[in-house]
Amino acid sequence: MIRTVDSSPPVSAPVLAAYSYCEAVTGQQARNFAYGIRLLPTPKRRAMSALYAFSRRVDDIGDGALAHDVKTARLEDTRALLTRVRDGVVDEDDTDPVAVALTHAAGAFPIPLGGLDELIDGVLKDVRGETYETWDDLKVYCRCVAGAIGRLSLGVFGTDPGARGAERAPEYADTLGLALQLTNILRDVREDAEAGRTYLPADDLAKFGCSAGFKGPQPPEGSDFAGLVHFEVRRARALFAEGYRLLPMLDRRSGACVAAMAGIYRRLLDRIERDPEAVLRGRVSLPGREKAYVAVRGLSGLDSRHVTRRTVRRRT
Repeated sequence: MIRTVDSSPPVSAPVLAAYSYCEAVTGQQARNFAYGIRLLPTPKRRAMSALYAFSRRVDDIGDGALAHDVKTARLEDTRALLTRVRDGVVDEDDTDPVAVALTHAAGAFPIPLGGLDELIDGVLKDVRGETYETWDDLKVYCRCVAGAIGRLSLGVFGTDPGARGAERAPEYADTLGLALQLTNILRDVREDAEAGRTYLPADDLAKFGCSAGFKGPQPPEGSDFAGLVHFEVRRARALFAEGYRLLPMLDRRSGACVAAMAGIYRRLLDRIERDPEAVLRGRVSLPGREKAYVAVRGLSGLDSRHVTRRTVRRRT
């Protein structure tokens, strides 16, 4: 069982300032993520913000306009910083607030920091311009950039004492991360194409006549773009269904956080399914009121109870 931290000792002023910086970064740059973590108690919310701020730094290096060799060097510098965090040698008065906050979070919660090494590995794949022939190939990438985040988050959430099947919680957290990442890939298909990136598996693109790519508001001529999108949506839904088995293993507020974040992406998936070509015209998003509704639904525990009932029916 993964232990849950219910209380923590007083936090020093420098660490509080570092957490405040991370929370500001999260609020400004991670609207979907921020909707979920605001449901957490303060120590967990701060730790999740530290994880996000470090992850955002890694992503920004990969997405930036620097030369490939400079990006690679900066990612390796970030990995060296992660080693310092892991070794607990970052002082509270260090000038890097993200490192200070992450070091404190890692001391307060059993966070598997190796997941951030995986994230760096995944972003290095982006820098190298890797593409993916099959879904199995793409899964490796998704586990690095999203499954690892699920497992890192579980280190903060913990599992409820006595939760059945809790030994599989990391697996479900990983799978939920894959579901979110595949949804991201569908949502950003044109934006990624304009940046010279292709994530959808080459064999899927070929099957639906989409190998020419997506650099305009219209699908490739003669393609079955809607068929491709619906095929990937079904794959993402299966991942969500498996990953949602994590919810009954979490305490109420952690479960609400996960249900809110995952619920927002599931609704994005619904919109993409209804109008596949929308992803070629611009970024599909949800209005704030709908995100708020999803957060309230998560806090109510409706999703967790639904998963529990479904699991019971399967056993009987």
